[in-house]
Amino acid sequence: MAVVVASAPGKVLLTGGYLILERPNAGIVLSTNARFYAIIKPIHQDLKSDSSLWSWTDVKLTSPQLSRQTEYKMSLKNSTLQCISPRQLRDLANPFVEQAVQYAIAAAHTILVESSQKDLLHKRILQGLDITILGSNDFYSYRNQVEARGLPLTPEALASLPPFSPITFNSDANGANCKPEVAKTGLGSSAAMTTAVVAALLQYLGVVKLPLSSNTLLRVESEDLDLVHMVAQSAHCIAQGKVGSGFDVSSAVYGSQRYVRFSPGVLSSAQVAANCLSSQEVITDVLKGKWDHEKAKFSLPPLMTLVLGEPGSGGSSTPSMVGAVKKWQASEPQKSQETWKKLSDANSFLERQLNALSMLAEEQWETYKYVLNSCSNLHSEKWKEHASDGRKEAVVKALLGARDSIVNIRCHMRKMGDEAGVPIEPESQTKLLDATMNIEGVLLAGVPGAGGFDAIFAVTLGESTNKVTNMWSSRGVMSLLVREDPRGVSIENEDPRIRGISSGISSVHI
Repeated sequence: MAVVVASAPGKVLLTGGYLILERPNAGIVLSTNARFYAIIKPIHQDLKSDSSLWSWTDVKLTSPQLSRQTEYKMSLKNSTLQCISPRQLRDLANPFVEQAVQYAIAAAHTILVESSQKDLLHKRILQGLDITILGSNDFYSYRNQVEARGLPLTPEALASLPPFSPITFNSDANGANCKPEVAKTGLGSSAAMTTAVVAALLQYLGVVKLPLSSNTLLRVESEDLDLVHMVAQSAHCIAQGKVGSGFDVSSAVYGSQRYVRFSPGVLSSAQVAANCLSSQEVITDVLKGKWDHEKAKFSLPPLMTLVLGEPGSGGSSTPSMVGAVKKWQASEPQKSQETWKKLSDANSFLERQLNALSMLAEEQWETYKYVLNSCSNLHSEKWKEHASDGRKEAVVKALLGARDSIVNIRCHMRKMGDEAGVPIEPESQTKLLDATMNIEGVLLAGVPGAGGFDAIFAVTLGESTNKVTNMWSSRGVMSLLVREDPRGVSIENEDPRIRGISSGISSVHI
C-alpha cells in the first residue's frame, strides 16, 4: 500500500517581531525539532470498473490527538470538499487542513494536466485520500497533565509523556465538550500542519519529488520546495482569513532562515477566494505571481542551544496585539517610526554579531570552542577575562555585542508595548528574563515573536542549559524539549508512531 509521511517544523521568531510585517524589514526565524506530521494513504485499494465516471471521491481526516475523524466528499471537477460527518464534527472542522487539501489537489491538476503523470494523479484521487495529522507534544501545553501526575515542571517530566499525547478539550459549565481552544506554546502549529499536508499530498500525487534525507548527496530541487511554499502560503492565508507575514510557513518549508516577507499582492486572488474564485483559479494566479520574499540560510552558531519555556501565565492573542501596534503607528507616526528604526537597528546588530560568531567558529574553531566553553561557566561581566589575545578578544567582543543588542531589543519592544497599550514584554516576563540573563553562560533571553505571555526563550553557551531549566522550574516555568533544527519540510521514512519520531525524506511503502 502506497503511503507518504511528511513533516514540517515549528518555528521561533528570534528577531523581527512586528517589523517583519513590513518589507524590507528582516527577521531571524529558527525552525525546531517540534514537527507536525501528515500521513497520506488511499482509502480504496481496488477501483470499480465504472470509477472513471465518478464525480466525487472520498476524503477522510483523522486527528488521533483530538480523538476526531471527519469524512468528506471531494468534487473531481473543482477540488472542493463537502463534509458529510455529523453536525457536531462539521462544527469542529479544521480549516487549515481543508484548504491544504483543496489547494494541493488544485495545484496538482494545474501542473500535471498535460504530463505523463496525469493518469497516476487521477487514479490516486479516485482511490480516496486517508489523511492523518499528528503534532509533536511541544506544540501544546501539557502543564496540567504533568502537574496531575505529581511531576516537577522539568523537561524530564515532559519527556515521560507518550509521543503525540491526547490534547485536552475545554468544557462548558455542564461538563460537555465544546469547541477546543487548546493551550499552545506559540511554535506555529497551523503553519507546520498546513505545510506538512501540502507536502505529503504533492509528493503522494507525483507533483514533487523529495529525496531521502539520509542521502545527503541528493539535493532537493528548489522548484519543488518553492511549489510547496506557494501552495502552503495560499492555503494558510485563506484558512486564517488574512495575509500574514508568512515567516511561519516559510520556515516550515525551508527551515531556519533570515526572512523578508513577500509583497501581499501576490496573494490578492487568495484574499477574495471565498467570494468568487475557485481553488483552481486562485492557485493558477498564485503560481504565476512574482514571489519576492527573501530567505537566506541562518542558524545559531556552534555550541549554542535554543531553550524555550512556558511560563504558564495564560496565552496572548497575537492578532489583537498586532492590531493595537498598527493602531498606535497610525495615531503617532513620528514617534512610532523612531522606535521602529531603533528596534530595526538593534535587530540588525544582533544578526551581525551572530554571523560574526559563526564565521569565527569556522575560521578559528579551537579558539572559539575554548572561549565559549569558558564563558559557559561564568557571568557575562567576567567574559572579558578570557580575551587574552586578539583572536579570543574577537569572540568575546561578539558575544558581549550580542548581549547588548538583545538588551536594546527588549527595551524597544517594551516601549512599543507601553505606547500601544499591549503587554509585549509583561512585567512578570521582564523579571524572569532579567534573572535568566544573570545566569552563567546565558547569551540571550527574550520573548519570541509578538511577545506576550505565551513563551520565553534563552540561548545558552556550552553546557549551561541545565542552569536555565533548573531556575525556570523553581519559578514555575515549564522548560520545553524544543531545540533548533535547521531542517525544513521533509517526507519521513515511516509513520512516526511506529518507532518513535523519525526523520528523513522518502516516499515509502508500508
